[in-house]
Amino acid sequence: MKNILVTGANGQVGSELKALAAQYPGFSFDFIDKEELDITEEAAVMAYFENKQFAYCLSCAAYTAVDKAEEQKDIAMLVNTVGAKNLALATEKTGGRMLHLSTDYVYHNHQNTPFVETDETNPQGIYAESKLAGDRTVLNINPKNLVIRTSWVYSTFGHNFVKTMLRLGADRDKLTVIFDQIGTPTYAYDLAKAMLDIVTKIENKEVESDSIGGVYHYSNEGVTSWYDFATAIFRIENINCQVSPIETKDYPTAAKRPHFSLLNKGKIKKAFGLEIPHWEASLEACLKALRVNS
Repeated sequence: MKNILVTGANGQVGSELKALAAQYPGFSFDFIDKEELDITEEAAVMAYFENKQFAYCLSCAAYTAVDKAEEQKDIAMLVNTVGAKNLALATEKTGGRMLHLSTDYVYHNHQNTPFVETDETNPQGIYAESKLAGDRTVLNINPKNLVIRTSWVYSTFGHNFVKTMLRLGADRDKLTVIFDQIGTPTYAYDLAKAMLDIVTKIENKEVESDSIGGVYHYSNEGVTSWYDFATAIFRIENINCQVSPIETKDYPTAAKRPHFSLLNKGKIKKAFGLEIPHWEASLEACLKALRVNS
C-alpha cells in the first residue's frame, strides 16, 4: 500500500482530501498541518519523510492571506517558497512525487483568452511572487512533479467567498460586489478528487508516468465574475439581498487582483481523462452540502 502525505490538511482542499480518503482504500494517508510539521524547517521535513517513505506528497499548505502578505513578506516567502522547496527535496530524496497546488495570481497579464500553462507569468504582489517562486523550485528539484494552478477556491470547510456571501446575505438587504474581475470558481471537493484520481491513474499506469510532470490548470468549467457568482449564490438559496456591481477601483486592496484569470483546462483533461463539472453545478452541490450540515 502506497503512503500519501497531505500537507495543509486543515485547509479547504486538505479537508476535502480528508473527507475523500476512504474512497481510495489503495492508499494510506497521513494528514498534517502546521501543528504536526513545520514545513519551513528542512531538517524536520527530511526526518518526517525518512520515517514514512511517502510515494506522493499532496502539497496543499500555503500562506494565502493575499493582502496581509504585503506586510508579511518574510512569512509568505518562507511558507510558499521555502516550505515548498523543503517538501520537494524530501519527496525527491525518498523517491516520491509531488502534486503542488498553486494559483492563477501568477499570470496577471492583460489578455482576454484563457491562460494556458505556457503563458508568461507576471506576478503582482508578494503572495503571487512567493507562489511562483515555489512553483519553479518544485519543478527544478524534480521535473516529474506536478504544479496545479487553480482559482477562486471555496468549499464547505474554512473561510471563503461562498460562506461570506451567505452570512452577509442573511444580515443585509443590499451588497456591492466587484464585477470586473473575471475567472472561474473552483469547488475544493472537485479539485481534491481530481488530485486523487491523478495519483490513482499514475499508480495504475494509465498514464505515461515519466512524461506528465510540469504545470497544469484546474478550475471548474465556465466563466463568471464575482458579482455573478454572488447573485448565483443568492438565487440558488432564495436569499432576498440586492447585489449591485462595482469596479475594482471602488474597492481598493493592499494586493492587486487579476482582472482576468480564466484558466484553460485542456492539458489536464487530455493528460488524465478528467471530466470537470461546470461551476454552477458545483456551487449547487456545495450549497446543498452546507444545508445538510447546518
